[in-house]
Amino acid sequence: MALTNKRDIVKTLAPRFQNTLFLAGFAAIIAVPLSVGLGILSAINEGKWPDKVSNIVSLAFISVPEFFVAYILILIFAVILAWFPSIANVYQSMGFGQRLYVATLPALTLTMLVAAHMLRMTRSSVLSIMSQPYIEMAFLKGLPRSRVIVHHALPNAAAPIIAVIALNLAYLIVGVVVIEVVFVYPGVGQYMVDGVSKRDLPVVQACGLVFASAFIVLNTLADLLSILVNPRLRRPK
Repeated sequence: MALTNKRDIVKTLAPRFQNTLFLAGFAAIIAVPLSVGLGILSAINEGKWPDKVSNIVSLAFISVPEFFVAYILILIFAVILAWFPSIANVYQSMGFGQRLYVATLPALTLTMLVAAHMLRMTRSSVLSIMSQPYIEMAFLKGLPRSRVIVHHALPNAAAPIIAVIALNLAYLIVGVVVIEVVFVYPGVGQYMVDGVSKRDLPVVQACGLVFASAFIVLNTLADLLSILVNPRLRRPK
């Protein structure tokens, strides 16, 4: 029971958690294939201009605060171009297409932040496998670099890539607090900030429990997927 309005926290939190999952899923659908694909492309072209450009851009997005990226996107796409609304106000009766349209700017903000980190980790994981003897043997057989990376290095680098993706998916759910406040998005993060401002301790505790549960579940799934994709982890030494 909330202290301020005496409402049931679970009933208030449930639709907001659905909104947060929708935003996180929207960003993940864009960020995961984009970052993994660009990471593999960067590893294939190590030292060339695609690799250098991706490193510079990803490092820039990692270094910039998330609220600054959000305000820049609002300035460009909501104020100057007027393509998207600056306030992502969603409600239960809103259609799926309209919900996607309203949530585009916060989803793009999360995508830029998460994809940069996943891109760099995908590149590092693939390149760390490239020094293995079986990779050198594949090169000695005359196989092109792209085929060696896709067919030999990438399957063995899948476990750390999955772990990084799971951690970033957890960030999409746990780290949306700032993004939801900037875009006034009715999710768990906005609800938690409202609870903090009103000193409503049960609301803050409930939101923290939801964030912690999401983080634990995603990390557990990452460990299970890592075992499934790596046969060496399924067999005792």
